[in-house]
Amino acid sequence: MSTYKVLGLMSGTSLDGLDIAYCHIWEEDEKWHFSINKTAEIDYSDDMREYLKNAIHLSEEDHTQLHKDYGIWLGQQSKAFIDELEEEIDFIASHGHTSHHRPDEGVTFQLGDGQLLANTSGKQVVCDFRTKDVSLKGQGAPLVPIGDKLLFHEYDFCLNLGGISNISFDKDGKRIAYDIGLANMPLNYITHKMGLAYDENGQIASSGKLNHVLLQKLNSLPYYNQPYPKSTGYEWFSAEIIPLIEGSKISNEDLLHTFIHHNCEQIAFAVLKYKNNGKSISKLLATGGGALNTFFMETLQNKLGSSVEVVIPNKTLIAYKEALVFALMGVLRLEGKTNVLKSVTGATSDSCSGEVFYPNQD
Repeated sequence: MSTYKVLGLMSGTSLDGLDIAYCHIWEEDEKWHFSINKTAEIDYSDDMREYLKNAIHLSEEDHTQLHKDYGIWLGQQSKAFIDELEEEIDFIASHGHTSHHRPDEGVTFQLGDGQLLANTSGKQVVCDFRTKDVSLKGQGAPLVPIGDKLLFHEYDFCLNLGGISNISFDKDGKRIAYDIGLANMPLNYITHKMGLAYDENGQIASSGKLNHVLLQKLNSLPYYNQPYPKSTGYEWFSAEIIPLIEGSKISNEDLLHTFIHHNCEQIAFAVLKYKNNGKSISKLLATGGGALNTFFMETLQNKLGSSVEVVIPNKTLIAYKEALVFALMGVLRLEGKTNVLKSVTGATSDSCSGEVFYPNQD
């Protein structure tokens, strides 16, 4: 039994910052196991957040420069973390930060140059986990379901609430997963307009009232009627959601309240549609920043009813599950095993995805 010591790096669409998780991952009795031994969340500076947020609008030259700058920055953060860790690691698995994601056009790009990350950190790097799947006609997302299947198989549903909400579950022996729609992205957009980083425990949202006109507009968005596999991101949010927020005349409290109800209605619809009727109570594991929002979780449990139990794990797993899964994907890549599932992405085949970089020896 070999234990991999891996640094998983994750930066999500919510632009909260960089998540770093030092994980031990091993296979025993044909099952994968893990421990998350140390973590860090590195906040983005205002300049870095704006740089990443607007990456989609950059010229090719400026985008290339950001790719390099961000790779070096990731390397610097990793090296500082490793130096403090005082323990050897085997490699770094980096998600990067998605700047472009238009899989129907064959386009996806994760910022964070892998070679510069390796050079700066002094460690082997596995990154760019989406490109191969997109080249195989897949959506290149979501990727976390391989971790749900291998590490969290005791749950009927795995729900992640980052900027976007996504879900995964087994259906007819295959792993199914897709982006449901919105989660923290609109909530953070609204709180940032209020001068706040986020709405702690959903206290502001809970004080608002439901606006039925806005709720109807949100629930009528065409994306929700698309069949899976499907994925979405900031482009959709920018084109479809921001105009609804900016065009609305209602208070920020009511906006937050309504968006949480909308999010939970769409999640509940997705879960109840595929709930295994053979079980009296299904278990749903909720992770990601949204799972820390008390009002969000209470509203979701109410929408789901008594037939689905929302399980909220410890805060470390809530916050660092995605970084853990990318660490696992790095292990699978180095072992030459499948780490992206065609049943999830719609690709023509499963794949062993990710590019490997070694630090320059000179």
